[in-house]
Amino acid sequence: MSAGESGSVVRRMLLGSHLRRLREARGITREAAGYSIRASESKISRMELGRVSFKARDVEDLLTLYGIEDEAERGALLSLVKEANTAGWWHSYTDVLPHWFPTYVGLEGAASLIRGYEVQFVHGLLQTEDYAHAVVSRGLSDSPAEVDRRVALRLERQKYLVSEHAPQFRIVLDEAALRRPYGGRQVMRGQLQHLIEVSEWPNVRLQVMPFGFGGHAGESGSFTILSFPESDLSDVVYLEQLTSALYLDKREDVVQYERAIDELMRDSPGPEESRDILRGLLQLS
Repeated sequence: MSAGESGSVVRRMLLGSHLRRLREARGITREAAGYSIRASESKISRMELGRVSFKARDVEDLLTLYGIEDEAERGALLSLVKEANTAGWWHSYTDVLPHWFPTYVGLEGAASLIRGYEVQFVHGLLQTEDYAHAVVSRGLSDSPAEVDRRVALRLERQKYLVSEHAPQFRIVLDEAALRRPYGGRQVMRGQLQHLIEVSEWPNVRLQVMPFGFGGHAGESGSFTILSFPESDLSDVVYLEQLTSALYLDKREDVVQYERAIDELMRDSPGPEESRDILRGLLQLS
């Protein structure tokens, strides 16, 4: 994936964040801003969160409303509009993607640091093709072709971990996720072997939270924290639900999840001990 494609979601977030700061500096409400571009307050909210594409005319009108007359400043922000609207490589998969997921794929592909905890499945970035196929096809009425396309998307995402701009990836897998034999014994053996190999990669820190530890900071379930190289872009917590997803970027929310992942990493066995756990599970499978 190119930097332009993976960064389009981040560009939307940066542009939206900048527009929000300009609006607030002028004391203008979202309702008034929406009225100026013939849109609702909720659309302004979605724009400022980077959840929708931008029209150059709307951005021009908002900049005028916010008193931005300097041509250089206007030009710089308007140039972001084109970059922000670039279709990502995943656009061709939108027919099989949940409506909330393209945003995540874009954020994941632009992150410099990904931290997460998984309790039900092996993280999507670490799944083998056979394991992914078993997980994706589980309980779904999708056609075999649609399942194959979902799996292909997952494998395409994984290329980011070995790309030139690969992120640091820190993951804690609950032992429960490693004991659910999706696809059967042979598939799970392949998955465990893959995890052992990937755990040796220099940009991957993989830890296993064992059953024997008891209660821990991951009691609320799986989550992912995405951090970006852009200094003015806040970290985002991604929480996937059955029919939707939450994207949390308020600092007080992010801090809670950062504290949880730090505790999980501290309480889990280290990478080498975790590899031993994986080898033990492999022998048992």
